[in-house]
Amino acid sequence: MASALAAKIGLNSLKRRQAKNFSVRICTMESDMEFSCEVKWKGKDLFDLVCRALGLRETWFFGLQYNVKDTVAWLKMEKRVLDQEVPKEEPITLHFLAKFYPENAEEELVQDITQHLYFLQVKKKILEEEIHCPPEASVLLASYAVHAKYGEYDPIVHKPGFLAQEELLPKRVINLYQMTAEMWEERITACYAEHRGRTRDEAEMEYLKIAQDLDMYGVNYFPIRNKKGTDLLLGVDALGLHIYEPDNRLTPKCSFPWNEIRNISYSDKEFTIKPLDKKTNVFKFNSSRLRVNKLILQLCIGNHDLFMRRRRVDSLEVQQMKAQAREERARKQVERQRLQREKQLREEAERARDELERRLIQLQDEAHMANEALLRSEQTADLLAEKAQIAEEEAKLLAQKAAEAETEMQRIKVTAIRGQEERRLMEQKMLEAEMLALKMAEESERRAKEAEQLKLDLQEARESERRAKHKLLEITSKAVYTRAANILDSDLSFSRENLSFDFKDTDMKRLSMEIEKEKVEYMEKSKHLQEQLNELKTEIESLKLKERETPLDIIHNQNTEQGTSKHSNFKKVLVTLSPIFLAAVIPASQTLASVFSVSER
Repeated sequence: MASALAAKIGLNSLKRRQAKNFSVRICTMESDMEFSCEVKWKGKDLFDLVCRALGLRETWFFGLQYNVKDTVAWLKMEKRVLDQEVPKEEPITLHFLAKFYPENAEEELVQDITQHLYFLQVKKKILEEEIHCPPEASVLLASYAVHAKYGEYDPIVHKPGFLAQEELLPKRVINLYQMTAEMWEERITACYAEHRGRTRDEAEMEYLKIAQDLDMYGVNYFPIRNKKGTDLLLGVDALGLHIYEPDNRLTPKCSFPWNEIRNISYSDKEFTIKPLDKKTNVFKFNSSRLRVNKLILQLCIGNHDLFMRRRRVDSLEVQQMKAQAREERARKQVERQRLQREKQLREEAERARDELERRLIQLQDEAHMANEALLRSEQTADLLAEKAQIAEEEAKLLAQKAAEAETEMQRIKVTAIRGQEERRLMEQKMLEAEMLALKMAEESERRAKEAEQLKLDLQEARESERRAKHKLLEITSKAVYTRAANILDSDLSFSRENLSFDFKDTDMKRLSMEIEKEKVEYMEKSKHLQEQLNELKTEIESLKLKERETPLDIIHNQNTEQGTSKHSNFKKVLVTLSPIFLAAVIPASQTLASVFSVSER
């Protein structure tokens, strides 16, 4: 059976060699790409082609991964692609992934594309629970992931429910609390709103800065057994080798930093780690398969190489990349400031326009009120004029009656020569007539005064009408619309001289100093970040379901109560192992092959 399978594989390999080209599908974290490769191509030829297609220069972090039976393998750069154990079906599927992780993402990752690929890969591992993440950190990481996707928070655009279709939290965290999706979204959005002023790239970097402090970040685990036959886990990461118990991947039992390891070798399935201190016992363990031993050795060599590389002066290529990155960041900062100024000026212009529109409406209301006041004044004047005319007519009528009474009195005097009785009667009538005439005269005088007063009121009404007309003319003569338009045009016009900027060396130095200052402020931000994580943990702790906690959750809580972290464990191990720098022991001329040797039995 085995011979038949080997014959079939050999036949497929022979057919590929006879063909001139073969197709390869490269799967990245964002998209898939297909390439046509020559049969003679080595792994490095294909890897360089993919890196050029992605515009990636920090190639030392990445590799091409493929599946072999029940494990994974990385494409070797020095061997031909078809001579390796890659899948036999075309197109050959390879995954472009980060093979090694940086110690400090902010200092080591230079290109934006490198940072973005790391962000996507780490986010995927956290959501798939390959990296254990506590609930409060999960909420904060989710808020940065939302910022990286949607940009700056805008309450008008990002309304409740906009995260309904997003996968932002590990299922373990969701099941651990009695919280609805709306409650989780509310807490994530509250953190998201606090990230204003950051770009998408800055949000991705903040995500990586939080994730790199998680205990399982960047660790590759392999099942092993010690000489007593006890099952253990070997962890390989950027800082060294770690030994874990199978049910506790957070806290290592012991660690071997790279600068404390003198030699790593394997023979068949047995691995040997020799510490730099010869007084320390040699650690030996067995792995399940030879293929796993090769993979462990590859990761050890690569991580050790990067560990030593970080502690040396950067190469000219890296220095050039970092200088270009600084210039690009400075250019983006200046551009961001320019856009911020434009946005601020636009907002000020809009506010001025709104104020002018409000003032214009106010003036229009005042003009309308003045027109109404003028109309009321005209109506009052007409009414007063009508009353004055009536008073004059009444006064004339009273005067006519007074004249008639006077005539009647003269006639009575003429007839007074009549009898005594008649005289007495006439005197009485005359007295009554005089009294009536007196009353008529008083009434006439009163009516005359009322007529005079009405004339004065009429004059005052006409004067009020004249003043109202004068005020209306003043309001309409202000040329409100012309003025508003002129002011609006003057405020909304942006001078290119005001928005222009001079990208000088002094600006570059100033921005560089600001970048250095940001590094100094990192500790203060870390303190704020820890306070924010503690606050989130306090908010959701009351809704936690203790019976759903996983063993890793319990271990993480114990480590948190004891003040234990990945870095404190590592420092404790360094103290117990009496750290001696590798540079003082291993000569600079000693090759990497002498550190990582493979001895054959």
